[in-house]
Amino acid sequence: MKSEKGQSLVEFALVLPLLVMLLLGIVDFGRIFHVYLTLDHAGREAARTASIGKDDDTIRSVAVTDATSIKLTKENVKIDFDPSNTRTSGSKVKITITYPVSFLTPVISQIVGDLTLKSTTIMRLE
Repeated sequence: MKSEKGQSLVEFALVLPLLVMLLLGIVDFGRIFHVYLTLDHAGREAARTASIGKDDDTIRSVAVTDATSIKLTKENVKIDFDPSNTRTSGSKVKITITYPVSFLTPVISQIVGDLTLKSTTIMRLE
């Protein structure tokens, strides 16, 4: 039997890319989950602000303020009042927030591309 001094180094070199991909996948999942929870919270706060009769600019500002960790912009926040854009008591407001997320993992980002998360919240006006 010959010397096996380099065997563990070769095995480590074969396994290392898989371990790095797994680690980056975990980080990507955590980032995406954080964005999802942040969008959900910002949507609820914006819908609550709309339900008490605030104007559109204030509603968007509340959503942006609650999502500062992901740098949400006012252009990502859509406000719809139902029915026919009336703001009467008992009607509903629908807040839709969309946000693009890019993956850190190189292989996944090439396969999947960018992901757009969407959060929709509906609340009755007071």
